[in-house]
Amino acid sequence: MSLEVIVLAAGQGKRMHSTLPKVLHRLAGRPLLAHVLAAAQALAPRRIVVVHGHRGSEVRAAFAGAGIDWVEQAEQLGTGHAVMQALPHIDAGAEVIVLYGDVPLVHADTLRRLADAARGGLAILTAEAPDPAGYGRIVRSPGGRVERIVEHKDATDAERAIREVNVGFLAARASKLRAWLAKLENRNAQQEYYLTDVVALAVADGTVVSAVKAADWYEVSGVNSRHDLALLERAYQNAGAKRLLEAGVALADLWRIDVRGHLECGRDVSIDVNCVFEGEVRLGDGVRIGPNCVLRDVAVAAGSEIHAFSLLENAEVGARCRIGPYARLRPGASLAEEVHIGNFVEVKASRLGAGSKANHLAYIGDAEIGSRVNIGAGTITCNYDGANKHRTVIEDDCFIGSDATLVAPVRLAKGSYIGAGSTISKDTPAGELTVARARQTTVPRWKPPKKV
Repeated sequence: MSLEVIVLAAGQGKRMHSTLPKVLHRLAGRPLLAHVLAAAQALAPRRIVVVHGHRGSEVRAAFAGAGIDWVEQAEQLGTGHAVMQALPHIDAGAEVIVLYGDVPLVHADTLRRLADAARGGLAILTAEAPDPAGYGRIVRSPGGRVERIVEHKDATDAERAIREVNVGFLAARASKLRAWLAKLENRNAQQEYYLTDVVALAVADGTVVSAVKAADWYEVSGVNSRHDLALLERAYQNAGAKRLLEAGVALADLWRIDVRGHLECGRDVSIDVNCVFEGEVRLGDGVRIGPNCVLRDVAVAAGSEIHAFSLLENAEVGARCRIGPYARLRPGASLAEEVHIGNFVEVKASRLGAGSKANHLAYIGDAEIGSRVNIGAGTITCNYDGANKHRTVIEDDCFIGSDATLVAPVRLAKGSYIGAGSTISKDTPAGELTVARARQTTVPRWKPPKKV
C-alpha cells in the first residue's frame, strides 16, 4: 500500500510579529518547512501535498522544483478544514500521514512508527508536555485506550490536568480520514474544524486508535513565537554538539556552536566557542578552529589552524596552513599546503602555492601566486579597473615588499623582488629587484597651513 503525506503550512504565525510566513522562518539555516519535508521525504512517500495559505506564493517560491503538490487553504477555518483541501489530491486507498510545517525537529523514525501503528486504524502522535497549556489533552478510557482529544480552550479543569498531549500528527487510511472529516463540526470556542475531533469519530465507529508517544518533547514542539524558535534552535544545536563529542570532536562548549548545514570532522578536531558552520564544511584530521570563526562551504585539510575571528567562505585550505586571526577568505580562495594568511588579510578568487605567506594587512584578489612567495604588509592587488576584473600572476620565490601596489594585469617573474612602497604596473624580470616609487624630496622652509 502506498504512503502519502499531507503537510499543513497555511498558518500566518501572528505571534512571530513578522511579514515572513511562519514556515519560512529559519532554524539551523533552513526554513522550518524544509526540516519537515526532509523527514517526510525520508519515508519515500508516493506524494507530498503541502497546504499553504498566508503569503502562499512566497512559500511555493522557496521550494520551487521540490516535487511537491501545492494546495491553497483560502480561508483559515482550522486544521480539519486544511486537511479537507488536501484530500482530493490523495489516493483514497493510500495510507496518509498528516504533519505540521512548523514542527521542525520530528524524526523520520518517529514517523515510521506512526505509519506502522495506523495499519487498519488511526494513529496519533503524543508526548508528555512539561507545560501542557495550549495543547489538546489525550483523554483515555479507564482501560487506557484513547477515547478523544479535547482542546485546551474547551477542556474542563480535570482535563487540563492531563499532561499527555496531542502534537497534531496522525496517520490513517485516506478513505477513512475523508469519512471522518465529512462529519466534523465547528461547535467550539474558536468556531473551527479541528482535525483532532476525528479521534472521537474514529472511536465512535469502532476504529482502533493507537497513540505513538514521542520520546523527546523538543522533537514534537511547534513554533508559535520567536521564543519557541530560539528554544528549538538551541535544542537542535545542542543535540548536534553531543553527536560531535561522541564522534571525538573536542568542543570547548557544547552550548556555543552552531551548525547550519553539514559539518564533517576528521580525528582530533578542536573547535573553540562561538563558531558557526554553514553549508558543507569539511575539517581534516587535527584541524583547530579558534573562537568566533565563521566557515561557510569550506574544506580545511589536515593539521591546519584557523585562528580567532576569521571568516572563510567557498574556500579551500590545504594541509598545515595557518589562517588569522581576523582573516577573510572569500569565494574562490584556494590555498596549498603550509600557506600563512595573517591578521586583516583578505583573499578572493586567488590561488596561493605551497609555503606562501601574507601575514599582515593585505588584499589578494584575482591572483595566481606561486610557492614560497612573501607578500609584505599593506600589499594589494589592484584587480578592478572600474569595469572589469584582471589577474595578477606572481611566480615562485617572489618577495613583495611592504605597501606594494600591483596593478593588474601584471606578471611578476620567478624570484622577483619588489621594493617597499612600489607601484608595479608592468611585468618584472626574473630574479631582479624592481623599485617603482617617486624620489624622496624635502621642501625647505615649508610651513603648514593655519586655520582661519
